[in-house]
Amino acid sequence: MKYLVWILVLFAAAVALTTAAHNPGYVLLVYPPYRIELSLTLFVVLLLLSFVFSYGLARLIISVLQLPTYVRKFRLERAHAKTRELLDEELGAFFEGRYAAAEKAAARAMELGDTSALHPIVAARSAHELREYKKRDAYLAAAEGRTIGDSTMRLMTTSKFMLDQRDPRGALDALQALRDSGVKGHLGAMSLELKAHQQAGNWDEALDVLDKLEKRASIDATMAAQLRQQAWLEKIRHQEDLAGLTSCLKNIPADFKRRSKIAATAARALIQHGGGSLAQQLLTDSLNAQWDSELVALYGDCLSGDRQFNKGAAQIEQAEKWLNQHQDDAGLLLALGKLCLHQKLWGKAKNYLDASCSLAPSHAAYTAQGQLAERLGKSDEAFKYYQQAMQLVQHPA
Repeated sequence: MKYLVWILVLFAAAVALTTAAHNPGYVLLVYPPYRIELSLTLFVVLLLLSFVFSYGLARLIISVLQLPTYVRKFRLERAHAKTRELLDEELGAFFEGRYAAAEKAAARAMELGDTSALHPIVAARSAHELREYKKRDAYLAAAEGRTIGDSTMRLMTTSKFMLDQRDPRGALDALQALRDSGVKGHLGAMSLELKAHQQAGNWDEALDVLDKLEKRASIDATMAAQLRQQAWLEKIRHQEDLAGLTSCLKNIPADFKRRSKIAATAARALIQHGGGSLAQQLLTDSLNAQWDSELVALYGDCLSGDRQFNKGAAQIEQAEKWLNQHQDDAGLLLALGKLCLHQKLWGKAKNYLDASCSLAPSHAAYTAQGQLAERLGKSDEAFKYYQQAMQLVQHPA
């Protein structure tokens, strides 16, 4: 279609030229005392040539006047093209692990005048990986931009650096500055905040952040469960008295409290603080929900002092009920041996402890046998059992 229009225009021009060539008209130009007479055809041709020349001259003048602008634009485009090449180079080098090359490319892009905060951020992360912390901090200072986006990159990077250096307080300060800048609900920032609270031992805050991440489906369920379990375990270990420990255990969800690791840690802490009855109930609930041989071994340690003597019979009864279903469980047999030892049922205690050692010899079982032998006045036999217990500690199977 385009070529057809040009053909029509050429034909029209040919017709117009032919018509004008046979036109008898003329043009008279008078400027006293001068007089110029031209044919109409020549006048039209000269007029067209004058227009073309004037147009070309005007374009030339405009181009000359705009030449500095064109030069600046050309140089800017060339610089942008170079910085784009350097950006590709520095990102490629960074993700390949060539941190020195990445830092060099980023520094070169900054020298060319590119104001993007991405270059100093990449340079800072590269310097961090190279453990050149002074250079890293200088790049971070250069990344302090004028927009929220630049500030977000800088503060997120700062937080990560602080966590790598085991400085959770510095990481939390950077994340607080990020929130103060107006960035809230940032998933990446919440993940870093969770790690910072874990490093700082702020387990209540860690659980709060974990709840937020779970509500937004931003963390794997299995990972969330592991982190939640870790937080509760640390909270249990840091309780200093029975009242605080009891209060902490009340806040633990029932399904987590029955988990073997949490139940074992809580039971040991309760026994240590004189809460043997609570430990017994906790272990019973956990074992009824899910059997664990290592956990049931703690069941024999729940009695503390003669004041618990009357409760020992009930514990033995419960343990013997479990024995009907778990006859070859060394941990259960050990627990029964300890309970019978506490109740001064010497014969039953020896039978259970011997059975436990025959299934799975352990330091705890040999130690209990030594204690039993001492109670019976058999010092040589007790010494032999204690020696066997020490050998298991020094040379575990």
